Amino acid sequence: MAHLIEVAFRGNRKEFFSWTGETAPPLKAGVIVEADRGEDFGRVHSTGELAEVRCNGCAHGCGTTPPPRAALRLATKADEQLDRELTAENEDARRKSMERVKANHLVMKLTDAEWQWDRRKLTIFFTAERRVDFRGLVRDLAALFRTRIELKQIGVRDEAKRLSGVGRCGREYCSASWLPDLRPVNLGVAKDQKLSLNPQQISGACGRLMCCLRYEHEFYVLSRRKFPKEGKILTTSLGEEKVIACDIFNERITLRTAEGDSRVIALADLRSELEGLDQPTDHAHDDVPSHTAEYPVDAALHAMLDTVETEIAPLAASIAVITPERVFVPEPVVVQVVVPVAEFVAEFEVDVEVITPVSDEPAIAASTDTSDTSDTSDAESADAAGDATRRKRRRGRRGGRRLRAAEQRRQSEADGSPMPPDGGDDADDGDDNEE
Repeated sequence: MAHLIEVAFRGNRKEFFSWTGETAPPLKAGVIVEADRGEDFGRVHSTGELAEVRCNGCAHGCGTTPPPRAALRLATKADEQLDRELTAENEDARRKSMERVKANHLVMKLTDAEWQWDRRKLTIFFTAERRVDFRGLVRDLAALFRTRIELKQIGVRDEAKRLSGVGRCGREYCSASWLPDLRPVNLGVAKDQKLSLNPQQISGACGRLMCCLRYEHEFYVLSRRKFPKEGKILTTSLGEEKVIACDIFNERITLRTAEGDSRVIALADLRSELEGLDQPTDHAHDDVPSHTAEYPVDAALHAMLDTVETEIAPLAASIAVITPERVFVPEPVVVQVVVPVAEFVAEFEVDVEVITPVSDEPAIAASTDTSDTSDTSDAESADAAGDATRRKRRRGRRGGRRLRAAEQRRQSEADGSPMPPDGGDDADDGDDNEE
């Protein structure tokens, strides 16, 4: 029976392999696995049920399908000694490659170099702001190292994940230690968490917003639903008090009276106090801003919001509050999603009437034919369609003449030639007054 194992390589790169032995290898054990055109060395990261769960949920997982490659055998002491030697040679390969990059005058930053265990391939990771033509560089590196060269462009988040480091929290980067995949982060999550919008305070070592803002966002949203909105006026036993601050970790609220006296009260005590005064205690939608439109939430809408949040970051920041039952979106924001008609009907189970635009000539022909064979109402409808078509044509001709006149004026200003007389190109062509 084949076992599923997850193997970790240099640079926090992980892949899944199948193990054909009777028992799975122990954790942290060195294994020789099947690689691209050869073999590679790695260490066992997870096995058994944990490997199956990670295979279904990680970005580098293969889902329910078996892994395409197999782990060949356990590594010997000689294999581990060779791996340590290659680790020392990786930095030397990166330095030599950087010299060739400067010689070719390429705008790119070499992040790391990694020899394959059998020395049949050298992979060089780099970052760049735009596309780089590195064909000449590949030829130089192939002549220098006498092996197969692979240049792989990665993002700044992947660079931080590969190189690892210590964040401002004093722990190893989440992307390098445990975070399974890197999802985009926008300023909307920082606003929901009441954080400073200064990029220097909420950005990580990679220069992008910190990954922890993303996976902590759901906790902040769900916790703030239990608290009243900051700035709201509540009628308590002391009279009208304004909510100044909410401490979601200690579940305390700071209130201030009209006279300026402040007090800190526990959330449970405030609820009991409001219930005794017959005040509403449901604060599920207190954070909803004014001038919002309310839409019901179902599985299809959740999927659409995930797509918008992933691919259209500016629009995702405008989504105010998402609850299990409703989504509140500011009214001025218009989110337009274009999907095929058949896919839309199958997803939302609604009836859709497809309106096909008709060209001008069939509309005129229809109006002419129906005037002789149909009743008066049909003839009037056809005449109205014909009039609408003629008006569209006249508007099109007028717009074309205006564009030509504007082009002539720009050309005259550029050449210094005299302007054409008014109405020269804007003259009536005979049917503008036709009604």
